[in-house]
Amino acid sequence: MFADLLRRMTAPAPAPLSDPDARLALAALLVRVARSDGYYADSEAQTITQLLSDRYALDITAARDLRKNAETLESEAPDTVRFTRAIKDAVAHEKRLSVLEALWSVALADGERDAGEDSQLRLMSNLLGLSDVDSARARQKATQSL
Repeated sequence: MFADLLRRMTAPAPAPLSDPDARLALAALLVRVARSDGYYADSEAQTITQLLSDRYALDITAARDLRKNAETLESEAPDTVRFTRAIKDAVAHEKRLSVLEALWSVALADGERDAGEDSQLRLMSNLLGLSDVDSARARQKATQSL
């Protein structure tokens, strides 16, 4: 199911993703952040489900299904660099801040600030074309919404 999407995402000159594929790719990126500390907490999975529900106006069942598909995609996905660049190509610049805020919300959902997650988010922020200042603002917004 995901082989074609991954092939298209990792092509030398990937085409922009369709809306459903972009949703799935973003959800998988959220899962990647949650798993980056070696522990995928229930609170992180619940946060991802709620973020997907809110962002895409999905009911909880549809958001949970999207998250579960994203968990599978994330486990099969290539390195973070190519994966994040595909998101960058699919999401307009002005909306990438909300993507980064969502990523921070997941990283902070378990109540722990982990060096692995911080490192992953620095890399993703850069790959999304956002600055360290943008990342700090997104982290602050995510912290306030917890």
